[in-house]
Amino acid sequence: MKKNKKAESFGVIGLGRFGTALAITLAKSGREVIVLDENESKVKELRQYTDYAFVTKDLGIETLREAGIQNCDVVIVCIGQKMDVGILTTMCVIEMGVPRVISKALSTEQGAVLKKIGAEVVYPEKDMASRLGKRLLSNHNFLDCIDLDNSIEIRQVNLPERLEGRSIEEVQLRRKYRMNIIAIGNESGTTIEILPEYRLQKGDVIVVIGKVEDIDAFEEAFGE
Repeated sequence: MKKNKKAESFGVIGLGRFGTALAITLAKSGREVIVLDENESKVKELRQYTDYAFVTKDLGIETLREAGIQNCDVVIVCIGQKMDVGILTTMCVIEMGVPRVISKALSTEQGAVLKKIGAEVVYPEKDMASRLGKRLLSNHNFLDCIDLDNSIEIRQVNLPERLEGRSIEEVQLRRKYRMNIIAIGNESGTTIEILPEYRLQKGDVIVVIGKVEDIDAFEEAFGE
């Protein structure tokens, strides 16, 4: 798909783990980001990154228009659990004329419907183990699937020896390196439920989302 210009404004609808990490990374890259979710505490957390974070129970076309979604270059609908809401919201965003609409799906059936109505589809949870594992082992850049912006990357990072035994909370990757962990893989499999008290183990592979230069700086700092 050809792009006439670099995307500068984004909309993120739904603040689960995937949506939150995505919104924070986009906002930290200097892009304008509009965020919508029904959970007030999640929206409040995002207000430190963007001035355009709104609490809304209704995702109808008028509400989306009031938030300014129609002005975005790219909108990512990160609603997976409520299939009907995700599909209807995606339809509304497409009808508003947003140039690029990406929607999260939890099943191939849901994805098929989203593709039918004109959205690009990502399966962040469903494919976390197989898709992330296979693609990231062969290619650091995962944005051939998400393709939001060349300066933002989802990357596999082998756990530095110096971080073994430390908890996610202690490592503080978000504060120190402006990265968010979205998955951890090891011999037991891959998990996307990253608890603050989880202690990193030898052999862990962490999957992070962040600006390319921030991830590079982390790998350089902990390189052998």
